[in-house]
Amino acid sequence: MNPLLENRIRVLRAEHRLSQSDLAELIGVSRKTISTIEVGKFIPSTVIALRIARHFKVPVEDIFMLTD
Repeated sequence: MNPLLENRIRVLRAEHRLSQSDLAELIGVSRKTISTIEVGKFIPSTVIALRIARHFKVPVEDIFMLTD
């Protein structure tokens, strides 16, 4: 059984009124990267996950969750 990675990026973006493009620019990635992470097509690197968490000032575990 492979665990899946879920995330709350869309929710956090909405709470902070950020578009995918806004967040992408703030953390130094493309809008497509944010989009594919949000929908679960791409698992972010540790660096990207940490940049997202740092931007929202929350632990990585508050954004990304493993589920089976």
